[in-house]
Amino acid sequence: MRTTAIAGLALLGLAISAYLTWVHYAGIEPVCTGISDCERVQGSEYAELVGIPVALLGVAGYAALLGSLWVRVELTALLSYFALAFSAYLTWAELFRIDAICQWCVVSALTTLAIAVLATLRALGAPLHHRPLS
Repeated sequence: MRTTAIAGLALLGLAISAYLTWVHYAGIEPVCTGISDCERVQGSEYAELVGIPVALLGVAGYAALLGSLWVRVELTALLSYFALAFSAYLTWAELFRIDAICQWCVVSALTTLAIAVLATLRALGAPLHHRPLS
């Protein structure tokens, strides 16, 4: 059950990241509500890391999380912690550097948080001698 939930959340994150990657390369504005400023966030210096769009890094990260589900539970947990830390950094940048929030980024951040919680519960529930998919 946890594996299925993590997979579903990772697919959600992958879809968001793929959409934002497409927006980046298409040079168009993301669909955004009136309470957030996605264009400002997407156009900020924090939208790229060493020339790579953060959204593309998200695609790679969510794909790695999905793939890790069939490797080891510890790997999924470890990747989810990295994703959560990076997401927390980006949320900090939105709040304190960019002064704007992107609704897509918020959903992605909550998705990584949920994945990290589920991955931790999944890892803690697996037997120590062998940690099969659960």
